[in-house]
Amino acid sequence: MGINKKTQSCLAGIALMVWSRMALAAWEFNFQSPATKAAQTVIDLHNLMMIIIVVIFIGVFAVMFYSVFKHRKSRGHQAAQFHDNTMVEIAWTVVPLLILVAMAWPATKALLNMRDTSQADITIKATGYQWKWGYDYLKGEGEGIKFMSLTTTPADQIRGTAAKGGNYLLEVDRHVVVPVGKKIRMLTTATDVIHSWWVPALAVKQDAIPGYVRDTWFKAEKEGIFRGQCAELCGKDHAFMPIVVEVVSAEKYSQWVGEQKKQMAAAADEGGKTYSLNELMSRGEKVYAANCVACHQANGKGLPPAFPALDGSKLAKGPKKDHIAIVLNGKPNTAMAAYGGQLGDGDIAAVVTYERNAWGNKTGDMVQPADIQAARK
Repeated sequence: MGINKKTQSCLAGIALMVWSRMALAAWEFNFQSPATKAAQTVIDLHNLMMIIIVVIFIGVFAVMFYSVFKHRKSRGHQAAQFHDNTMVEIAWTVVPLLILVAMAWPATKALLNMRDTSQADITIKATGYQWKWGYDYLKGEGEGIKFMSLTTTPADQIRGTAAKGGNYLLEVDRHVVVPVGKKIRMLTTATDVIHSWWVPALAVKQDAIPGYVRDTWFKAEKEGIFRGQCAELCGKDHAFMPIVVEVVSAEKYSQWVGEQKKQMAAAADEGGKTYSLNELMSRGEKVYAANCVACHQANGKGLPPAFPALDGSKLAKGPKKDHIAIVLNGKPNTAMAAYGGQLGDGDIAAVVTYERNAWGNKTGDMVQPADIQAARK
């Protein structure tokens, strides 16, 4: 006996539903595992609100459907005729009000706690740039440490010519390292457009607004690596602004601070060093790939008119001092940012040398860290 079309459609629907559930089994449609008490509070509040909402939904629709089917006109029921009922009106005003107060009270307490940035152990400023983050350790152990954090997701993964990695678009060259169990105050600001510093597992999300400094805080209760990203649409490479916070023990944090201080001291001494053309070109290519390629492209052709070409340009073949000045100070009213506060003398010297000798430029010019030091004065 054949199966009719209705049965076939039903079976196809069931098969599709089962397949969809299997396909989505590896996905997680929930909060990340919390790393702070504030994050756990957010999850608890979310679950409580969902329970309240579901109970209200079931109660309201149960009564409604029961009334519709039990008292339908076809069964001879007549509609009740009344105009007011004081007790009913009081009940449907007071009960929802009490429910809202019960929901708002713990949420307000949690929000006030999340806004209390006083008595922090360490203060870090996160500055949003198109399209990367810069960090300054302003107070506490590690004071004076400063670095840029850039995405390290391989270009072939982004282009789709290689399989996506496990932390696709959520990996950076330098992590924000903090000690476990310490209150970290985060200051956020930006240099160009609005960004947003967001790490879900830490329950931290704060907009970074040009001209303003805003603050938030977190206190990680466990060691580990926690990933986030810019949560405010900020331009064509918005997707390439990941955030990685590494929470370590107090001992490892002190060790990391010592290493960073040594590296900064070494970078500060670069002004007296002289590099060969090959050394500058090798280093400059890396700096260019990390900071310049998004706008000026790997081939130096740019994306005119917003992002002009460097290959064959008057800037790359003109006076060195003009080239250095625009890299250091940027260009007003354009997308060209000032890199004087983002890169060290060695990196700027290397990238200017690279731009003046890459592609078809071949000027033979070299720029040394001492030249950048002199230009800063």
